[in-house]
Amino acid sequence: MQRPLVAVALLYGAGVVLGHFVEASWAASFMAAFVFTLTAFFVHRLRGLLIPVAVFLFGWLNMTTRTAITSPHDLRTILQQPAELIAVRGRIVAAPSERVFLRKGVETSHTLAELEVNAIQVDGGDWQPAFGRVMSRTAGVLPSEFVAGQRVEMSGIAIEPQPPITEGVFDYARYLKSRGIYYDIKVESTADWKAIGARVKRPISEQFRAWGQRTLARGLPERDESLRLQWAMLLGWQTALTAEVSEPFMRSGTMHIFAISGLHIALIAGIFVALLRALTLPRLVCGLIVIPIIWFYTSATGWQASAIRSTVMMTVIIAGWMLRRPTDLLNSLAAAACIILVWQPEQLFQASFQLSFFVVLSIALLSPRIEEFRKRVFKLDPLLPFDLRPRWQRSGLRLAGTVWKFFAVSAAAFIGSMPLIAHYFHLFTPGSLLANLVVVPVSSFALMSGLGALITGDLVPVLTEWFNNAGWFFMRSMIWLSETAANTPAAWCHVRPPGVVLFALYYGLLIAACAGWFANKFLRWPAIATALVLAVVWFTQWQQRRGWHEITVLPLNGGHGVYAQPARGGRDWLIDCGNQGSVEFTLKPFLQANGVNRLGHLILTHGAAQQIGGAPQLNEMFPVREVFVSPISFRSSKYREVVSQLEAQSRVRHCATNGFALPPWKLLHPRSSDHFTSAEDNAVVALGDFGGTRVLLASNLGKAGQNAMFTRHPELCAEIVIAGLPGKGEPLAAGWIETLQPKLITSRTRSFRQRDAHRQHC
Repeated sequence: MQRPLVAVALLYGAGVVLGHFVEASWAASFMAAFVFTLTAFFVHRLRGLLIPVAVFLFGWLNMTTRTAITSPHDLRTILQQPAELIAVRGRIVAAPSERVFLRKGVETSHTLAELEVNAIQVDGGDWQPAFGRVMSRTAGVLPSEFVAGQRVEMSGIAIEPQPPITEGVFDYARYLKSRGIYYDIKVESTADWKAIGARVKRPISEQFRAWGQRTLARGLPERDESLRLQWAMLLGWQTALTAEVSEPFMRSGTMHIFAISGLHIALIAGIFVALLRALTLPRLVCGLIVIPIIWFYTSATGWQASAIRSTVMMTVIIAGWMLRRPTDLLNSLAAAACIILVWQPEQLFQASFQLSFFVVLSIALLSPRIEEFRKRVFKLDPLLPFDLRPRWQRSGLRLAGTVWKFFAVSAAAFIGSMPLIAHYFHLFTPGSLLANLVVVPVSSFALMSGLGALITGDLVPVLTEWFNNAGWFFMRSMIWLSETAANTPAAWCHVRPPGVVLFALYYGLLIAACAGWFANKFLRWPAIATALVLAVVWFTQWQQRRGWHEITVLPLNGGHGVYAQPARGGRDWLIDCGNQGSVEFTLKPFLQANGVNRLGHLILTHGAAQQIGGAPQLNEMFPVREVFVSPISFRSSKYREVVSQLEAQSRVRHCATNGFALPPWKLLHPRSSDHFTSAEDNAVVALGDFGGTRVLLASNLGKAGQNAMFTRHPELCAEIVIAGLPGKGEPLAAGWIETLQPKLITSRTRSFRQRDAHRQHC
């Protein structure tokens, strides 16, 4: 059978998917897998049918056993309250990782550490056995004594990871669940950690990383951004990849260069094979030396999914080279997938695994076809040998062939990863097709310089410094190229994540085209019919969503914001944006997930910094076409500063007063003549009409402001009321609630959707 491991990987992966979505007794799944395997062993005639079923069931069994509660001491049975003060004892699973954030120009950091728990103490009670893994988040940087394998005792608040504030935003709870982690422990400081038992010697992989950082810094004047990114690219040091640093690489589609991947492993293997062959060592000896080296490098850089995939594939290739046997790219890729899924099936649902395998699969399937297209379009005279052509023509053809091969790989990777990039990062990056043609070759030189420095190390310090300076230059060039590509018009845009149906349609068409199903007379019409059905389902869903009016209320660090998207693609509205922290950590990911690149309208309701302080920062991220503010002057210096900055960049209209219409909104409060003592009583209040459903945005309106508004509008009523919390009094007095007769009142995060006109759906 050609490429047998491809079928094995697909069947096993399908079983893992079933185990993820369908919960079943692990004992039942084990018995089913055991019975089918035993039957296939004894019944030869049915072996061809039963073995695939057994492989599928073993994938289901493996996933089921990873998620099922198989112990009475499982943390999920012990921790029942939403937040509990606990102390745990256990072992650090992997090296703690530092995360750096920039807030108000000041760097702050915290440390993430994964623990395998064996004992727990709840609310100061007795210690009891426990089983499971937790993720701890500690303010500050843990001391160097806390290394992988060290037994520790730690105390903090155990909470279940919260779901995302709205659909489309990164789901941290799901990410942790895919790693078998169900609790997040917030630790106040490093003083709440204590090493117990014998001190564990620092693992060789961590020693290598520390040595590598010192070696790559040799001869450089300072530890700047370029050096830290060298550490990230060569050593898998994720601390350097902060959100601010990563953004231009994400937008230019070149972020993949920092994943330990095939380029790293191939260069390491190539360098060592060349050195060993220069010493006239036979193939067998070279392979036996190089294979452990690349596996050590994979371990030292944190066992990334892309690194494991590349190392498994390179191991297969080197083994074939040692034995003088041919290798197959797709079969090697399937072998890597099988090994990873047997070892840790949860990785199938992680972005790193999916991107790594889909990109390589796309390159394997599409690159040859793109090359065939070039040969068909740019045909050469077959009767004129290449060597008889003029020298300039031969040089030009070689250069064009090299550039086209780079383009073919870039295009194949772009086509294969486009839906996944849109799903996980909400980006569409057509500029990456050209950016990768330049950045990837430069990254190869940076990588070669870094590997050269690691090889010469302390042996030839002069060469190490030369390599480091060359690597610094190439990394600085990569930063500039990526920033230039990201700032190029139309190089990228935010998009909504594609749904399951669009995923199935896109990859189904891609696989069918590459596999030649449309050319096969038996498969052509079933493939076309399936594609048409999926296309009709997707178009129906898309039309249905376009008919919705969407209103989302967002909690913004003491304030709240309201994002409204009218049906049929009408211009969007944002009412208040929160302070700078809220814009950076809540509003920005929410707007990105909704495919927002420019905001249509922004209304600032009053002068509290917690409601409007981040508006200038928001305007830089998502340029606002029009800003509406009240003509009433607020005493808040922050409000005046914000309005002044917005006036320099956007169109600001001081017209948010009673009676002014901003379809679909009508402003009800305040009047331009109002001068309440409390700023909250001057807050802007708006009534929106979304297909017959009236939505009242009451902001943080105080009691005096409420009395004035209802005196002017005694017949006011609304189906949905969204109110904040004023400094004094209630959001809405009981008497006014009776007047409004709302079906829903909210001051918390929630999404509302309504179908077309006259059909209420709240």
